[in-house]
This record gives sequence, structure tokens and C-alpha cells, in this order.
Amino acid sequence: MSLYVYVEPDDARRSQVGPGFREAGCTMLDAMAGLEAHLRRYPETLLVILGATVDLEEALMVAAYQRLQRPLIGVVLIRKAVEPDTVLRCLRSGVREIVAEDDEQGLREATIRSVDLSKALSTTVRTSADNAPHGRVVTLFSGKGGNGRSMLATNLAVALAGGGRRVLLIDLDLQFGDIAIMLKLAPERHIAGGVAMAGRLDEPGLRSIVTPYRPGVDALLAPPSPAEGEKVSREFVVELLDAARPFYDFIVVDTPAVVTDQVLAALDMTDWYVAIVTPDLPALKSARLTAEMFDSLDYPKDKRLTVLNRANTEGGLSPAEAERAVGMPFTVQVPSSRDVTASVNAGEPLVLTDPLHLVSRAVRALADRCAGVAAAPARRRRFLSRKGRS
Repeated sequence: MSLYVYVEPDDARRSQVGPGFREAGCTMLDAMAGLEAHLRRYPETLLVILGATVDLEEALMVAAYQRLQRPLIGVVLIRKAVEPDTVLRCLRSGVREIVAEDDEQGLREATIRSVDLSKALSTTVRTSADNAPHGRVVTLFSGKGGNGRSMLATNLAVALAGGGRRVLLIDLDLQFGDIAIMLKLAPERHIAGGVAMAGRLDEPGLRSIVTPYRPGVDALLAPPSPAEGEKVSREFVVELLDAARPFYDFIVVDTPAVVTDQVLAALDMTDWYVAIVTPDLPALKSARLTAEMFDSLDYPKDKRLTVLNRANTEGGLSPAEAERAVGMPFTVQVPSSRDVTASVNAGEPLVLTDPLHLVSRAVRALADRCAGVAAAPARRRRFLSRKGRS
């Protein structure tokens, strides 16, 4: 079990690390690039030590990110010299201790204090987590555009709101998001409006940027212009999801068809990964590449759901052929229907206007899977055949 990790790019300095750290099972890394993957692989990590040659700005960014994403992890920073201005910046970013490079005793004491604090906090966090709500993040992703991802995201958010649940729908396609159009909402409030509150986003701040859609469903819309979307950083996405989780049962994230830093931030915090594919070879190839990317990022396979949209498209591959091409079974199959296009153009999710439609049924089956609800017994085929015809 790896509880401690030491990052030091300089070979000579890394070789001089005291034997006490190595004997304690401390993992040595030679670059910051490998830290995030290590922490995902070893979530029990309690201490990160950043060596003297780690870039200060990068160290502060990592400390701020870990403070939000993994608050139990303590960051101890080593500097060639400890300067007052640096100490103040470190404390603001979430660094627990800063130690001079030549102070070996100080480093040992700092690491002990940090680990003791992490262990004490773990008990408090575990107790409060049992009582406090913690919204589950459901992220819809596809490497190919035009496959109905935003339509499914809006319908899934509405379906998840059944039973008195609170749902937040986030449009993370920061340049060309369509959630506002699909729900007939004016983008007067949007995600970029919260950037000025970065580092101190609280419930009132969150409420000031979300747009109520209907009882149980709020939307956080994409900015009205691509230029404003560029202001939204990866760190702000992390802070945003952390701020929203206590107030919602589910957070549904719609993403663009590209892997951005903001998308990766959402995926890193996701509870359910929903890959959207259609029965054509380019989409299926993209799904295979997505699965490989998820494997490389160590995202748990038991939390991945695959949706075949437009499953009965004329001229497309059969569901069985598509499953073989993707290499994994489909969680749900959503049929193709002209009613979907009509609902999108009307700005009204199909699960609201026609809850018995086969598309609505498939979306609710996906919602039930995300919510951990057992599938209902199948109804008579004769009854089901009345809905969902093209």
C-alpha cells in the first residue's frame, strides 16, 4: 500500500532522499506528469512531498487541485530557500507545510504532522459523509459528434429527477453547447459567470449562475460566446462539482466531442461514465478509442455504461454487430425515431411530452441504472409496440 509519494525531477536530489522515507514505502516519482495517475491508482495516499526543483507555479496548482479533489492528502513542499512571500502563496494554495531543502529534521517533523492530520481528518470526513448528501456525477462522452449526446443528457437529467431527486445538468461544451436551445432557456446565467468566484465558490455563488428549468432540475449553461468559454479552467470545473455535490442528488455533465482539460476534470470526478455510440463504423471506432482512453486513465470498468443510440437505424449495423465492434455489451439501446427530432426542435424533452415512448423508456432504464433502481418487469410486447414507431 502506497501512502506517501515523493516527486523530485533532479536525479541527484532524488537519490539523496533519506532511507526513512524509502523504508516507509514512499513512492519516488521523477516528474509531476505521473502524479495524477499515481493518485488515482493509490487513492489511500495521505502525503505528497514536492521536491526543491519542482516548479513553484506547478506545485501551487497541484496543491490547490488536491485540496478540492482529495482533501485528505497533505502536500509538503521543499524549497531551496523559504521566503515569506512564497510561504503566504503556499498557504493560500493549500500547501500544509513548506520546508527548506537543508532542514532534514524539519522535513521529518512536517511529514509526521501532515500524516497525523490526514488520519484525524479521515475519521471526520467519513462520519460527515455518512450524513451529508453527495451528488453522483454522470458524464456523457463520445469522441464523435452528432450522435445525440446532448439530447440524451437533457432527457436523462429529467428522468433522474423523478422521485423527488434534485438534478443539475451542466453543459461543458464551452464553445458550442446546445443545452440552452434544447430546453428553451436564455443563457443569461452561465458557467463562465462563476469564474470571478473561483477559489471561494459557495452555495449562493452557485445559485447565482444556475438556471432553474423545472421542479427538481437546474441547468448550468454554456457561455453564449466561445471566447467566454476559454475563461473556464480545469480547476474551476473541479471546484464547481465539489460545490454542487452537497445540494444535488445527481449532476449530469454533457461534454463536447473532444478531450479537453475541463472534460478530464469532470471525468476524474465522475461516478458513472456514459459512452454514447451509434451503429456506424466511425462512431464504433471512436467508442473503442474511448474505452482505451478510459483504461489508460484507470477509470473503473464497473462504472462504465455504453448506450447505443439510434439502434434501429436503417442501413446501420445491427446491435449484435455493434456490440462485437465495440467489444462490450450495451447498457441500453435507444431506438431511432422522428419524434426525437421533433422534441429537440420544440425544446421539450421527450421523457416529459411522451413518457411511454420507447425512447423515453430507454432513457428511464439508463436513469434507473445510474440510480441503482432494479429494472421493472417487462410489459407485454403488444403494449410496447404501440410507441416509438418512426
